[in-house]
Amino acid sequence: MRVRLKGINPKRKRLADGTFRTYYYAWKGGPRLQGEPGTPEFIASYHAAVNTRKAPPQGVMLSILQGFQASDDFFSKSERYRADMVQHIRKIEAKFGDFPLGALADRRSRGEFMAWRDQLALRSRRQADYTWTVLARILSWALNRGLIAANPCERGGRLYRGSRADKVWTDQDEAAFLRSAPAHLHLPLLLALWTGQRQGDLLRLPWSAYDGTHIRLKQGKTGARVAIPVGAPLKAALDGMQRRSTVMLVNSDGMPWTGHGFRSSWRKACAAAGVSGVTFHDLRGTAVTRLAIAGCTEAQIAAITGHSLKDVGAILDAHYLKRDPALAEEAIRKLETRTQIPDRTPDRA
Repeated sequence: MRVRLKGINPKRKRLADGTFRTYYYAWKGGPRLQGEPGTPEFIASYHAAVNTRKAPPQGVMLSILQGFQASDDFFSKSERYRADMVQHIRKIEAKFGDFPLGALADRRSRGEFMAWRDQLALRSRRQADYTWTVLARILSWALNRGLIAANPCERGGRLYRGSRADKVWTDQDEAAFLRSAPAHLHLPLLLALWTGQRQGDLLRLPWSAYDGTHIRLKQGKTGARVAIPVGAPLKAALDGMQRRSTVMLVNSDGMPWTGHGFRSSWRKACAAAGVSGVTFHDLRGTAVTRLAIAGCTEAQIAAITGHSLKDVGAILDAHYLKRDPALAEEAIRKLETRTQIPDRTPDRA
């Protein structure tokens, strides 16, 4: 019988001769295991490491930080999203790992957490907001499970007020990119513009998600399921593609992209095409904008992109459409169509 060992963290490393070898660790940051997976030596090494691992102290912040990272709420998210969260959890652990859980109900604790956020903001207001959001989420998770009596970090507001209100891909940007970029980067652009999905979800998108008329996927960040009708330009591109892998998007070698490799290639392609000031992420907002210009309702846009209705409204109101002149032009054209313009030609005697 094969024994499944929980928490093992494999790491692939390049050796001096250029070959690769996979090493196994009892957990992320834990000791390296001896022997090969499945052997008695490997299993004994794993159990020895687990037996020596310190049990998390109870009654302090560290206990719920570790509990959250072992929960389905954490593991149900994408690998990239979890990795980003862990970076902020480490900051919280370093500062408040021994913070008594009983003190969370004290109204003064909110001020202590906010003062710490203000210190983080001296380096980056945006990162300070992100760390605060992670802490608030973990405390909410613990509150819902009766592990703490209060969440002093809920509704903390934001320090960072930047927006990408004017960061929308124009038709000229799209044309320039398609003229200049290598062929294997054309499909990512079309997929983003015609589906409004996030980069991570598109890089993982398998061919099995496409049935010839729709693309169906479950979003990694929110868990939302969307079924997107495939527009004619995207359908033509998909139907004409050679399926070199189980996933749609592949690099020049026909291999699935890594997130880092894709971002690097995308930046270089944009620079070569003369496309500046916009990122791949901005294609998601551009898709929302184009759907709105086409006359789609917020509910129709949400059905495609997977946003909540509230988020669609916020995007349209605060981030993209206020600065898009095409909307104003379309509005005037609609008004002209529906309005009877009186004849102002003066009467001739």
